[in-house]
Amino acid sequence: MSKNSISYFTLALLLGSSLATAQPPRGITPDMINTTLPLEGAPLAVAGPYKTVAEGAFNAAGFILFRPADLAAFPAKDKLPVLLWGNGGCALDGKSYSDFLSTIASHGFLTITTVPKEGEKRQQNADDLLAALKWAETENARDGSLLKGKIDTGHVAVMGQSCGGFLSISLGGDPRVGTIGVFNSGVQPANPAATNAPAGASLSTEALAKLHGPLMFINGGMRDFMMETSHANYALINNLPVFYGSRHNAGHTATMRHPGGGEFANVASNWLLYQFKGDKKAGKMFVGKDCELCTNANWDTESKGLKAPQ
Repeated sequence: MSKNSISYFTLALLLGSSLATAQPPRGITPDMINTTLPLEGAPLAVAGPYKTVAEGAFNAAGFILFRPADLAAFPAKDKLPVLLWGNGGCALDGKSYSDFLSTIASHGFLTITTVPKEGEKRQQNADDLLAALKWAETENARDGSLLKGKIDTGHVAVMGQSCGGFLSISLGGDPRVGTIGVFNSGVQPANPAATNAPAGASLSTEALAKLHGPLMFINGGMRDFMMETSHANYALINNLPVFYGSRHNAGHTATMRHPGGGEFANVASNWLLYQFKGDKKAGKMFVGKDCELCTNANWDTESKGLKAPQ
């Protein structure tokens, strides 16, 4: 079996909280999953202008959000778009992505992921992220909310890493979602011969036809066992603006554990600034003949239909 023939269910088993006790199937080992870009000499995460705070969602157990601590600039001087984040392994507890999500929030975004309620043991799913979006919409309208009228609910992104990348694809057809980011992930062609498939395992390349808006596929190069699938998904999309980036030597976990989320946090932040705030400097990371990632010897990139911010 090809190394890129990885099902949703396989990744969920491998990358979830049961990793320490699960026996990885199909030749994918914990060492392959945990490959990272060496920290020494790696690009550092670049924080934005806002100091951030992490907190539970008001009156909604099960969510953790990261936002600018001082909200005075919103919405008069800046927008506060929403990022819903799918955790690696579809793990319910997203605290391991705190640094990564805080860096994005520091650029003026409300980032939300999940944490388990007391005694809760399951995996994150698409309904969790939809509930997080509903919470943001409700909080934006709630009298007495610190966030009332400050959340830019017209600009919503869904991003995720590994199994969480499946969730971003799953929700990418929702009309409220303006862009998605798929990190170290991708979907496989449908397999009608599969039997006794668990819930969620049916997500396939057919889902790509339902996507809209600009999207991005990012992987960790040859050390990332999802690189081939990531590129294959990019190749299938010909009707939407799409960016593909493969970071040499980054591996499957890439820079998610680096301080601030490292280089992948910069990619995510700049993509959102480019798409939702029309930031020309951020857009230069992805577009133009001299785009930063395109001319970076550490990256292989391709793109279709992207336009520079006006």
